[in-house]
Amino acid sequence: MVRQQSRTLAGFLLLASAIGAAAQAGRWPQVPVLAGPDDQERPDIHGTMVVWQEFVSEFGDYDIYVVDVNNPDEVSFTVLGNANDQTHPAVYGRRVVWQELVTGQDATDWDIRLADVTDMDAPIGYVVSDIPANDEEAPAIHGNVVVWQDTNGADYDVYGADITDPCSPLEFAIAPFEFDQKAPSIYRDTVLWQDNLFGDWDLLAADIWLQDRPTEFPVALLESDQQGGVVSDDVVVWEDNFSGSWDIYAARIADQNEVREFAIAAGPAHQRDPDIDGHLVVWQDDRNGNWDIFGHNLITGRTFQITDDPGDQIRPALSGTTVVWQDDRGGLWNVYMAVLAGPAVAGCPETPAGDLDGNCRVDFADLALLASSWLQSHLDVPRTRASESGARPERGPSRRTSATPVGRTR
Repeated sequence: MVRQQSRTLAGFLLLASAIGAAAQAGRWPQVPVLAGPDDQERPDIHGTMVVWQEFVSEFGDYDIYVVDVNNPDEVSFTVLGNANDQTHPAVYGRRVVWQELVTGQDATDWDIRLADVTDMDAPIGYVVSDIPANDEEAPAIHGNVVVWQDTNGADYDVYGADITDPCSPLEFAIAPFEFDQKAPSIYRDTVLWQDNLFGDWDLLAADIWLQDRPTEFPVALLESDQQGGVVSDDVVVWEDNFSGSWDIYAARIADQNEVREFAIAAGPAHQRDPDIDGHLVVWQDDRNGNWDIFGHNLITGRTFQITDDPGDQIRPALSGTTVVWQDDRGGLWNVYMAVLAGPAVAGCPETPAGDLDGNCRVDFADLALLASSWLQSHLDVPRTRASESGARPERGPSRRTSATPVGRTR
């Protein structure tokens, strides 16, 4: 499973010094995670573990790269690969899942694989699902459950597997309905997917607390396409072309009978490929004529720009305040990262008294601001909070209501 390759670490070793310099300059450093000579695509991150697919020209196929960014001075990475393609990786903790092209006696199809990378020098591989002649694709993982889209050549369904014992995955159906159910996302007991039951893409979800009886409920059933959904806590984000361009919308699903939708980024430009973790949302945005990465704070309502390089930055993934993305500023696709900090990403619902720089804590930086203002005017400086969100179009009524029945049998 582990394919030996050499890789220069020079780009990533700049991270520690870059973070220090950025803190003094008041900006976020952007550095390649593991610079290489081949295209790196579809990054994902959880904690300090970053994964992506890479077309390795030396071998002529796609492999999965796994990097632990916990210690920039001693980068630990491994490559998961063999003679076939490994693509669409996802990571949770020290477990990595992906789809793998498998050639058998009767057919060649995509299967779901898993690796435990607790020991980066000796990953342990497992088979999650490998039904002959079925394509199992686009896996996602959270906790001890893996989900994916599955087809036998007819339509796509969503399946899952309990991997508490990875040697014996317990597979179960989540959305085995007519038409296509694709691109699943999972957070704890909530599984989200896009569904073309009504002729366009809508978002539906299911509570899988009882894995033998998933409880399905609608999330976004408007005209046009709602797709590329991701769930975190009780919030779902997705890309939506209701207004004619791609926008980022979200909904709170704590009450499944009253899903509340709201706009994150809606305007004449395109906003696509969102990700969410906790109170932060990121996406790719072409409002400046090329693709940049933007972010939004759900607590403060503040929208902020993360990248501004003239190249394209796409497919962001987020864990905590660390964001990774696919970036072509060097002439080929490499995976870059930034560690966000400061008022833009602050997570306190109300600013503490004395917090003058808006970072949710009172420290010497606030004292310095106070002293500076006092010397100028002998008066404390009143604080204001300005919303950075622009005007957003109102959405018309849905052709379907939240009461639309979605339970289906086959």
